[in-house]
Amino acid sequence: MRAFAAFALVAALWAAGFAMDRARDWVAVTDLPPLVLESSAEVVDRNGILLRAYTVGDGRWRMTVEPEAVDPRYIEMLVAYEDKRFWQHGGVDGWAILRAVAQAAWNGRVVSGGSTLTMQVARLLEDSGTGQVAGKLRQARVALALEQQLTKRQILQLYLNLAPFGGNLEGVRAASLAYFGKEPRRLTPAEAALLVAIPQAPESRRPDRHLQAAIAARGRVLARALGDGVISAEEAEAVRGEPVPQARKPVPMLAPHLADRMRAAEPQNPRITLTLDAGLQKALEALARDAVAGKGDQLQIALLAADPVSGEVLASVGSAGFLADRRQGFVDMTRALRSPGSTLKPLVYGLAFDEGLGHPETMIDDKPVSFGPYAPQNFDKLFRGTVRMREALQMSLNIPVVLITDALGPAKVLAAMRRAGMKPVLEGGQPGLALSLGGVGVTLEDMVQLYAAIARGGVALPLRYTGEGAEGQRVMSAVAAWQVADVLAGLPPPPGAPENRLAYKTGTSYGHRDAWAIGFDGRFVVGVWMGRADGTPVPGAFGGDLAAPVLFQAMGRLSRSLTPLPPPPAATLLVSNAQLPQPLQRFRSRNAAFEVAEAPVVAFPPDGAEVERLGGKLMVRLRGGTAPFTLLADGVPVQVGLRGRETLLDLPGAGFVTLSVIDAAGRSARVAIRLR
Repeated sequence: MRAFAAFALVAALWAAGFAMDRARDWVAVTDLPPLVLESSAEVVDRNGILLRAYTVGDGRWRMTVEPEAVDPRYIEMLVAYEDKRFWQHGGVDGWAILRAVAQAAWNGRVVSGGSTLTMQVARLLEDSGTGQVAGKLRQARVALALEQQLTKRQILQLYLNLAPFGGNLEGVRAASLAYFGKEPRRLTPAEAALLVAIPQAPESRRPDRHLQAAIAARGRVLARALGDGVISAEEAEAVRGEPVPQARKPVPMLAPHLADRMRAAEPQNPRITLTLDAGLQKALEALARDAVAGKGDQLQIALLAADPVSGEVLASVGSAGFLADRRQGFVDMTRALRSPGSTLKPLVYGLAFDEGLGHPETMIDDKPVSFGPYAPQNFDKLFRGTVRMREALQMSLNIPVVLITDALGPAKVLAAMRRAGMKPVLEGGQPGLALSLGGVGVTLEDMVQLYAAIARGGVALPLRYTGEGAEGQRVMSAVAAWQVADVLAGLPPPPGAPENRLAYKTGTSYGHRDAWAIGFDGRFVVGVWMGRADGTPVPGAFGGDLAAPVLFQAMGRLSRSLTPLPPPPAATLLVSNAQLPQPLQRFRSRNAAFEVAEAPVVAFPPDGAEVERLGGKLMVRLRGGTAPFTLLADGVPVQVGLRGRETLLDLPGAGFVTLSVIDAAGRSARVAIRLR
């Protein structure tokens, strides 16, 4: 009898061992589904904060997350509620299955399931059903195979990334962003409980569609967590009334233009890290929306903020909204070619300082000039006579900068733009004198890079959005760069802006198509462009009125106070005009030795003309000469101290009149006309 019992025991053990060997073989040859799935591509900021994500091919949000990036309380609740023995079993929990069978037999219905987290991962990987015996067996087999090939952490990570949360949400990270608007790293117990509950019945427990079901399911998870000691009674009571979100929040979409561009450049990169700061980006995007609000439905804006020392772009706003609206919000206006207006003038003055053509205290004439058929005028068509170069730049006078450009040569200005890393676009042929007044196509990126070079002591450093930067070329000397910055810092701020030493320049392109404001302190450089994306005029738009206030607001959102500009280099000449070397006291053009002073001319009405007055007044236009002017009719002064070149004279009566003009230098001209 004992021998038979021993034989039976040996036979049973042999049979069990044989069965186990066959089971191991059965598991070992399991054909596993792909374990690496497509996940949402992401663009993140310098600190790893999500800027923008993209759905996978089937339109789902499946966002990668590691267990360490998920609130530990959530994982504790998940294991306690779904699979208490997750860390101990080998993929299939025999005790849980026996308990489920016993409970079903006792209650006459299914009370609890025996499915483990590993089996759920198997089902999610293969998208298999849950109700069929064959499906359960397949899940068990895959689960056992998964446990042989993966660690528990890897299996948990698969669940965290695949669990369904209703609609097109997959994974706890996508759900946390959609329902709570935040990463799952820090969750309240109530939030964690909701995220544990939804995957059991993702469509019927979606809080955005089935609020009461979601609340009830969350309550059951909290009760289980309390019973298992995962949360305390005080915590359970405190969060029981916490509201459940009733709508999904949009997935973050900061810097959409730049994110799209970077992703197009690296389509295979699942995670692109930019130099942007998410907080600054969000603040400037809000500022952009505010800046165009109430100003029509076509006015557009673009902003760019960078660190001039490193060249890192900190915020890039391509439009007021990434929308297919009348503003054409899908167009990235940081890269659109536009006329820079007067914002190129600081470069021209910096080159002049370097070439020994002038100094901020050098006197220069603001008077009518002509270069063949080209006769530049100031924006207001007035002339200031002789002014310091400092004042000429601060008042953004056109004629002085054209005189300087003529002395330098437009090609030298264009070459300096290219040394600064800009990519200027000319409409045919060689650059002309109008280059310095905005006669060239540039982008906001170009202009910010130029001003960053000035802020950096004259050395260009290409703006960058990723990776490390490389040293650029010198655009102007450190002394000239400081002098330009010092001049620009003397500009008064726009009305309502704080008094400070922000070095900035505004510009308005021909026809009011573009309004610019670009500035820097010792820490940031910011550029603002405003206009219409289609290039049509914006009546009455000026850089000083439209863009400058936005520039100062942007600087205020970047930092509470401005960082002072650096001190002048040791070689800087800080003297008055009278103390300058003789050649620098007054600007002389290339042809100064051959120039003959131009006498005034009555351009209209011409000599011998018969003129009909407008409302009893005679329109008079002057050319040449030096303001102020005195106008006489038949030898009697009718207007004294005229600084402009156009005026309306009130001349009573009709008949012949001799009209004379005398300029500040005593030169004169006259015409004889007949009034009707």
